[in-house]
Amino acid sequence: MADSDRPDDARRPFQPAEQLVGVIMAGGSGTRFWPASTADKPKQFLSLFGENSLLQQSYDRLAAVLPPERILVLTSAEHAGITRLQLPQLPEENVVAEPMRRDTAAAVTLATCLAHARFDDPVVVTVTADHVIGPTRAFVDTVLSAARAAAVEPALYTFGIRPDHAATGFGYLELGQDLPAPEGDEVVHREVAQFVEKPNVVTAERYLQGGNHLWNSGMFVWRASTILEELHRHVPAHVAKIATAVELDGHPAFDQALERAFEPLEKVSIDVAVMERAHDVRCVEATFEWHDVGSFTALADHLPVDEDGNAVRGRVFGVDAHDNIVFAEDRDEVVALVGLNDVVVVRAGNRTLVAPRERAQDIKKLVARLDDDVK
Repeated sequence: MADSDRPDDARRPFQPAEQLVGVIMAGGSGTRFWPASTADKPKQFLSLFGENSLLQQSYDRLAAVLPPERILVLTSAEHAGITRLQLPQLPEENVVAEPMRRDTAAAVTLATCLAHARFDDPVVVTVTADHVIGPTRAFVDTVLSAARAAAVEPALYTFGIRPDHAATGFGYLELGQDLPAPEGDEVVHREVAQFVEKPNVVTAERYLQGGNHLWNSGMFVWRASTILEELHRHVPAHVAKIATAVELDGHPAFDQALERAFEPLEKVSIDVAVMERAHDVRCVEATFEWHDVGSFTALADHLPVDEDGNAVRGRVFGVDAHDNIVFAEDRDEVVALVGLNDVVVVRAGNRTLVAPRERAQDIKKLVARLDDDVK
């Protein structure tokens, strides 16, 4: 659908079940959550909070406004099976297996080409499979506000999160001028002046105090034709190769064609490839709570805390044990601590991790040294 057709969209209410497609990016490896997260079952497939996995929770948020046939899940080829197992309500062809990791620019290109081929020119909301978000109603309201705008404006929308502390582990969005929200919406719309890489502590504190920077959530809304134009401009090889493979969507030769398309592609994120260079990037400020639970130290904020300050899952007993993080995959497993403070203890299957709390980020380095059969 050409840009010239878009005024027609502005004259009718936005219909998510007809105009919107949801994409869940579920290809992460989750190495900072070893041993709970493994190569066979990475973080997004774990039930860290409640009974459902992070992937299932992500799906449920989109399913609040979309039927299953309009939700695509992109994951690695080795995890297509567990994805289908966890999301049996999805049509089989909506679990899309990336043949190899080529970062998010390739994943976005693939999702967009498929959405364009299957649904003409929908508005596409792209979300992650491993964030903690709630409540669902606020998430839906924010998504629909961005979608209504993206349906009639040839701009790329991202979700900004209002910082509550001076985080150095996130990228930031520097905000530009205010923009009008679709009629009836209470969601704040802003121009994005620039994307800012992960800052140092001093800069992050300045951003927090200044109030003109939001955390970059890594979630997006755009019309398929709008992002395709930007992809053509900035990573034309991605579009040329992947679009050719997508012509075989539904054909037995599709998987092989996709492997040939992915193999020569540069590994580059969608932020670096497109968002930092696109001419019209906007954001909506999230009205929902958002947590990028990227490590066990971040997970601690979402676990019950005992009288000694230990964040725990499982049956944990301690003597002179304070401010530890204890996570047992089996909630009935007993973990006992004596004289330990500020450590991380994780039990999963036949694997155990013990590390000082301040070294939790080094778990990724540890995983790189492990034998393949225990990763």
